[in-house]
Amino acid sequence: MDFDFTDDQEALRDAVRRWVDKGFSFERRHALAKAGGATRAVYGELAELGLAGLVVPEAHGGLGQGPVDAMVVCEELGRGLVSAPYAEAALMSPTLLSAAPPALQAAWLPRIAAGEVLVVPALHERGARYRLTHVTTQATPEGDGWRIDGQKLVVPAADEADAFIVPARLSGEEGDVAGIGLFLVEASAARVVAYATQDGARAGDVAFSAAAAHLIAHDGLPLLEAAVDAGLAAQCAEAVGLMDRLVAVTVDYMNTRKQFGVTLASFQALRHRIADVKMQLELGRSMSYYASLKLGEPPAQRRRAVAQARVQLGSSMRFVGQQCIQLHGGIGCTDEVAASHYFKRLTMLEMSWGDTLHHLGEVSARMQDTAGVFA
Repeated sequence: MDFDFTDDQEALRDAVRRWVDKGFSFERRHALAKAGGATRAVYGELAELGLAGLVVPEAHGGLGQGPVDAMVVCEELGRGLVSAPYAEAALMSPTLLSAAPPALQAAWLPRIAAGEVLVVPALHERGARYRLTHVTTQATPEGDGWRIDGQKLVVPAADEADAFIVPARLSGEEGDVAGIGLFLVEASAARVVAYATQDGARAGDVAFSAAAAHLIAHDGLPLLEAAVDAGLAAQCAEAVGLMDRLVAVTVDYMNTRKQFGVTLASFQALRHRIADVKMQLELGRSMSYYASLKLGEPPAQRRRAVAQARVQLGSSMRFVGQQCIQLHGGIGCTDEVAASHYFKRLTMLEMSWGDTLHHLGEVSARMQDTAGVFA
């Protein structure tokens, strides 16, 4: 099996890395965070590189690329600590719109690919605890359209979005697998309460009251699961980029910071700790690759593979983040040092779309005839 990246994928990696090095310094990122975390301008620059249309079909003006290309992009965005809702807007939303009626796809996918609109999923509800079947938002038919009533929480870039993709109940009760539809709701029909998040990004709570909506799919849960898995794989790749850069920053600090007249890197105990950190990084990298490569598998295999990857990435993110901050000492906790911002972002990722314990439960539920995680 060939695990090498293609020439096109390496060129894509280089293009994103050059943009990060030239256009998204830590100082710029820090200033955006202090200003409240607005990232629409940053997303616009990614769209100019063609990244907003990375997975949008060519028929709708996109590049029609696959999961490995998305993984390459997200690694580089993570390495640069780029604050933009890329996974949600450029990867998950096109996946969710892939089952929409042709007219709805034609109205939105070309504009998503061009970066003209920002469409984000609004999935979380109070008390859901990461369960995609916990949907209490209601959809009601009205004439040729639909009306949506309910509330979604912690929606990324909610006050900057042009539209939301919303799961809502067509029938059944909260927790039922059947009866979940997917809808596109324009931002003008919703009420948004926005706030900054701990990692310097931006989110908001979105309320819908008889909001006009366009139906994407009646049977929305399988599509919803596929989109969340794509988002999780993208977050795994972002985490690898974040950890890669955080380890490099930490090693550089250890090679320059002196204690008792010698650099921190000369202490054998600290060298052993950084070796353990590197081991966790590489374990996370291999499982990130595994998750992306499994996105094309049937749903049962795909969901288990992504959950397995998130369990390892959750462990790696926590270990790498904590160790690197400790190796920096007190200065690693200050706002002016990049390491603290990488740690915050890793902590946020570890809690997004299901924390480590949630995904451990997902793995356990899918280990039907074997106790081996990889069997």
